[in-house]
Amino acid sequence: MVRLLLIFTALSLTLITKSLFSQNSFIQFSGVVVSQDSLKPVPYCSIIDKATKRGTTSDYFGYFSFVANKGDTIEFSSIGYKKSSFIIPDTLSTDKYSLIQVMFQDTILLKTAVVYPWPSKEQFAKAFVETEIPNDDYKRAMKNLSRSQLNERMKFTPMDGGLNFKWQQQQIQSKLYYAGQYPPNNLLNPIAWAKFIEAWKRGDFKN
Repeated sequence: MVRLLLIFTALSLTLITKSLFSQNSFIQFSGVVVSQDSLKPVPYCSIIDKATKRGTTSDYFGYFSFVANKGDTIEFSSIGYKKSSFIIPDTLSTDKYSLIQVMFQDTILLKTAVVYPWPSKEQFAKAFVETEIPNDDYKRAMKNLSRSQLNERMKFTPMDGGLNFKWQQQQIQSKLYYAGQYPPNNLLNPIAWAKFIEAWKRGDFKN
């Protein structure tokens, strides 16, 4: 009697184990997600197992691979494509299954959005008229272009090639103008003395 009871218990455990394994038969589910029009891979596609709420995303080349159960429904979704689903066959005899999932493009029409900077046209016109334009850059530019600033920079700015050539031509013309005679001496020129005294009073010779 005890022997029969042991045999019955062993058979029961075997049947229960087989039923559990048949119900929880895991497989390695992998594949590639491609676009329907060009057959190009669809990167970063979301792949979810509806039964277990687990899944993965396809890589840059559209490839994916994760563990699923036989008979589960797998949902594929990606921006710009229609959602699609695939049911893993429950009659598989192996623990691996491969799939090429084709995604169809989806056109999304958005409502027209009109952006207004102000609640009404009257408020916009009032704000536009009363807007104070900053003039810091303008004031700075006018200060840099003042006559005193330009004269100060001219004192320390060396002559370039054009100015050197002009000065050389002026010297040659001056020599040709007084060729054969003595040049004038400003030592006894009253106008030159008046300019010298004014420059002395201004302090031009202190620098």
